[in-house]
Amino acid sequence: MPDQKEIYIVDDHPVFRKGLAQLIDEEADLRVTGEAESVAQAIQLIQNGLPDLVIVDITLRDKSGIDLIEYLKGHFPRLPILVISMHDESLYAERVLRAGALGYITKQEMTGNVVVAVRQVIDGKRYISSDMVDALLGKMMAGTKDEGLSPTGTFSNRELEVFQLIGQGFKRGEIADLLHLSVKTIGTYRENIKKKMNLKTATELMKHAVTWVQSQ
Repeated sequence: MPDQKEIYIVDDHPVFRKGLAQLIDEEADLRVTGEAESVAQAIQLIQNGLPDLVIVDITLRDKSGIDLIEYLKGHFPRLPILVISMHDESLYAERVLRAGALGYITKQEMTGNVVVAVRQVIDGKRYISSDMVDALLGKMMAGTKDEGLSPTGTFSNRELEVFQLIGQGFKRGEIADLLHLSVKTIGTYRENIKKKMNLKTATELMKHAVTWVQSQ
C-alpha cells in the first residue's frame, strides 16, 4: 500500500463530512484522519498533529472558514488548504485564495472533481474552475479601474455571507439558522451592511442584495 496522505475535514454538517470522507477514502493513497465542525475545534485538532491537507467550508459553527484559513496560514504557512463550499465560486474564490487557500470547489461539482482538486492542492498547485480562471484573468487585465464599483468590496466575510443570503430571499431567522448565529447578530450585520452601502431601509437593502446576486 502506498504512503497515505492524511486529510482533515472542517465542515459543520456531519452528513456531508461522512460523504466526503467516503469519497476520499476510496483512494488508496488518501485517508481522512480528522474532522471538525468549528474554527475552535479545527485549531485544536491541527495543533495536535498536522495533516497533509485541510479541507475547509466557509460557513462554520463559530466563525467564517476564511478566518480559519487566515489563522492557519499565519501559524502553519506550508499547510495546504482546499475550500469546498455551497457558496458561489465567483463570490468567494478570490477571497479564499487571498486568505491563503490553494483551491476552491463548490459542493455541487464536488463528486466528479474532488479527488483531482485534493491531489492538486496537496502538490502545492492551485485548483479553481476554468470559468473562474478566466474571470480572475479578466479582472487582472482590467487593472484597478473597476475597483469600487462593487458594494461588497468593503464587506467582512460574514457580511458578504449575510448579503448573499438576503439576495437569495432568506429571512433573518433563516439566515441565523444557516450561519449558526443569533437573530440579533444577523440584525447587527444587516445594519453594518446598510451603513456601508448608505441605505436607509430594509427594503432598499433587499433590492440591492437581489440585484447584486442576480448580476453574479
